Amino acid sequence: MAENFRVMFAGLAPDTEQAQAITQLATKLKAPTSKVAAFFDNKPLFAPCEKEKALKQAKLLASVGITSKLLPLNNSASATNNNDTASLRDERIFNALDYITSSLIRIEEKLDDLEQRLPATAQQPLEDETDDWQDDDLLIDDELTTPVKKRSNILLYSLISMVILLLIVLGLSFLFPDFFNILDS
Repeated sequence: MAENFRVMFAGLAPDTEQAQAITQLATKLKAPTSKVAAFFDNKPLFAPCEKEKALKQAKLLASVGITSKLLPLNNSASATNNNDTASLRDERIFNALDYITSSLIRIEEKLDDLEQRLPATAQQPLEDETDDWQDDDLLIDDELTTPVKKRSNILLYSLISMVILLLIVLGLSFLFPDFFNILDS
């Protein structure tokens, strides 16, 4: 792997003014003057590149009266940067997995709760409709229970399917991480 270099600002030629150099360089590069002005504050103007291309960039800067220097970039620094981004991505993935797992546990608890409620009301024996109501002292003392209406489980099933879909997408992001790098940018 070839070593990369970055062109950095070193100074101005003796007969060159900074404002004049900024405007000339901005017109040559067709770049905004703010970006060119930031170059004078030791911000990078060009992306890291091979030595030949960096020398051409330095020659372009010299043509407008700007002296520059080439800084070699350490490839191990970029490798550690890649490791840092990978560890941050892994941490975000583990946080997402933790959230999905806790959501699944809550959904399972809700299902168990609903399951326990429904059979209890369905298993209550229906009282015979006889004329024994006159034997009761007061009808007001009896509990007035209305049968629970059967609800549609569409919302519950859609939540479960959404969680499963998210797990599939998460699995695909583990299998094909380069495919999902588009989303990181």
